[in-house]
Amino acid sequence: MLQNYFKIAWRNLWRNRLLTTINVTGLALGLACALLIGLWVNDELSFNRSYKNLDSLYAVKLVYADGQAGDNTSGPLAEALKEKVPGIEKATKMTVWDNQFLIKVGQKSGKETGNYVSDDFFEVFQLNALQGSPSRALQSPNQIVISRKLAMTYFNTVQAVGQRLQLNGDKTYVVGAVIEDIPQNTSVHLDWFVNFKVQEEDYMRNWDNIMFKTYVRLNPAATQEGAERAMKTLLAQNSSDKTSRAILQPLKDVYLYSDYANGKPVGGRIDYLNVYGLVAIFILLIACVNFMNLATARASMRAKEVGVRKVVGAMRSSLVNQFMGESLLVSFVAGILAVLIAWLMLPTINAVFQKNLVLDGTDLKLWGSGLALVILTGLVAGSYPAFFLSSMKPVQVLKGVFKSNRNGAGTFRQSLVVIQFSLSILLIISMLVVGRQMAYVRTKHLGLSRENVLYLPVEGELRSKMEAFRQELLRTNAISAVTATGELPINIGSSASGQLQWPGKDPTTIESIWHMWIGYDFVKTMNVQLAGGRDFDPTSPADQANYLINESAAKLMALKNPVGQPITYQSKKGQIIGVMKDFHMSSLHEPIKPLIFRLKPDWTNFVLVKTAPGQTVEAIQALEQTVRKFNPDYPFEYHFLNENYEKLYHSETLVNTLVNYFGGLAILISCLGLFGLAAFTAERRTKEIGVRKVLGASAGSIVALLSRDFLKLVFVALLIATPLAWYFMDRWLQDFAYRVELSWWMFVLAGGMAMLIALATVSFQSLKAALVNPVKSLKSE
Repeated sequence: MLQNYFKIAWRNLWRNRLLTTINVTGLALGLACALLIGLWVNDELSFNRSYKNLDSLYAVKLVYADGQAGDNTSGPLAEALKEKVPGIEKATKMTVWDNQFLIKVGQKSGKETGNYVSDDFFEVFQLNALQGSPSRALQSPNQIVISRKLAMTYFNTVQAVGQRLQLNGDKTYVVGAVIEDIPQNTSVHLDWFVNFKVQEEDYMRNWDNIMFKTYVRLNPAATQEGAERAMKTLLAQNSSDKTSRAILQPLKDVYLYSDYANGKPVGGRIDYLNVYGLVAIFILLIACVNFMNLATARASMRAKEVGVRKVVGAMRSSLVNQFMGESLLVSFVAGILAVLIAWLMLPTINAVFQKNLVLDGTDLKLWGSGLALVILTGLVAGSYPAFFLSSMKPVQVLKGVFKSNRNGAGTFRQSLVVIQFSLSILLIISMLVVGRQMAYVRTKHLGLSRENVLYLPVEGELRSKMEAFRQELLRTNAISAVTATGELPINIGSSASGQLQWPGKDPTTIESIWHMWIGYDFVKTMNVQLAGGRDFDPTSPADQANYLINESAAKLMALKNPVGQPITYQSKKGQIIGVMKDFHMSSLHEPIKPLIFRLKPDWTNFVLVKTAPGQTVEAIQALEQTVRKFNPDYPFEYHFLNENYEKLYHSETLVNTLVNYFGGLAILISCLGLFGLAAFTAERRTKEIGVRKVLGASAGSIVALLSRDFLKLVFVALLIATPLAWYFMDRWLQDFAYRVELSWWMFVLAGGMAMLIALATVSFQSLKAALVNPVKSLKSE
């Protein structure tokens, strides 16, 4: 019986090769899309999942007065948590910014990423040791723990304990332990670790200085809620910030849930994963709709087969099994083709999305999920056709009554076409809105200049020779300005609460202000406009104690004439010498915040170089020569500030690319189905077309006749998709503090595109049918 079903299925598929090709191609594209997005989502969900004691690991966050949360915590917090919160077994801290320092062993040297961590780091993060004890090694300020990669790079063996290396050009450490490489998809992806105490200074012990990340491990009997209750008042008791509080977030959720509201995680990267998954479902659903449409359209062609089978005793269940078997056969063939398509597309996907996705032949979970998806797709795609065909009454079918009673199936097909194009139009509108917002992000003036600006890290001898280095660069005609900053000015992340005092301040006011240490000529280099006052002056020693603020900070302090006003920040008294016009100091997701600058060239981490227009190459050459002169032990590296700005919108850029790629794919699959339906309709109306032509109908009128019904369905789809797209796109845009407005023309354009695409698809078959000789059409009947 099964062999017979298989033969019949194969013969039917082969006899209708055009529709079979459309079905297989559509399902293969849909399955390939689902497979690729599934690989992507699985890779994202694996972030921070490689730790042995994952369920007991938590990151400490600070919740501010506005309900938002940040990763930055104060220096003494880790020790206080360990001492005063019973449920916390171990706690560790590290600086917020990972350090990329020069490592030198003999003639080998290179820049490697690591960090200074406190004593309990390897008690919190239990990593695999290859040689030595990481926990014991970390207790010594003269020892360093390195990864397998570093051991092999600099010592050609993992047995490197006892070897010496120089770190950052100023201190030699003994390798105390070698650990297995930490996977890249973790929050702590580092290659070297040194005891935090070797670089600890007094300001790092200040509760108001939030420059650290803190992680804890709870004991087995403790709960997150219990620990949070015990640490609720810890900040208020020790810092000047009486409104913020510390909370815990499971380490496994840190990557996916970074957005907070009212102190609770409300989303983050998980939102984009949901979008990716939704797109995959949409495309697979569109492909399944094609199958259902074409199968039900061909129902009348197989009606007699069903009638004869029922007359000779076939049960409805056996007919359902037969037609579901045909659907599963198509799905399996499409599944094999989908794997091939995905394999061919993986290099492009990895290059565009900066991933390292692979189709692992040994991954039983992957292939089991893929097989389940293929079976589910076959069952979904074949469900309605199977039950529809098997429900035909043999007497009516054999008498030909079925042919005149097709309204139910026709309505169902029309509904499916509407659903299909509604999803496609929704994706088209998303393409337009997301693309326009990203264009706005790229072209919006930030209030400072990010064009023709290079930056390089302050390391080695540059910190102590900063002013001489800067003056040397300014002698080059290709360089117009140079400054130094603690952070990149388009991504300022350091803030403090309760640290700013000014005349007339309400004692109950707890302000939150962002800050950064800078060198001379910041205003000139970044082309920031001044609303009043001046920049820091190298000829004015008093400026070492003075401040620059932005307009938002002046508004916060309610100062009508801020220039010359005395203020105190972090216990340092000075006066405001200049007010900068507001500029965007982070992504456009965030509103512009109060900002204060202090002159501290020796506390900076980046040199920013403004090149003269059209002389970027000459400026880079001069910069390299000067760096090698002042800092010969370090490799020369530079980056464009624009590159860093693009990184702020990495997730949005991925969404834009994804919607464009897979939106186009959805439209292609929809057009395949429409093409098949148009071909079948033209075939079914061959006699009608011949009669109309004999009676004088023109080719144009016949094309219009055959196209009209399909375009009506696309128009209905537009009416359904428009409010849905408006709702979802408006919600997406709400995540941006600065955004484009939704305009009516976007929806009109999307509808026009859908109508034109549908018309082009249908017209091809319609015109082909209209040009057939009517004599041949009538003879065929």
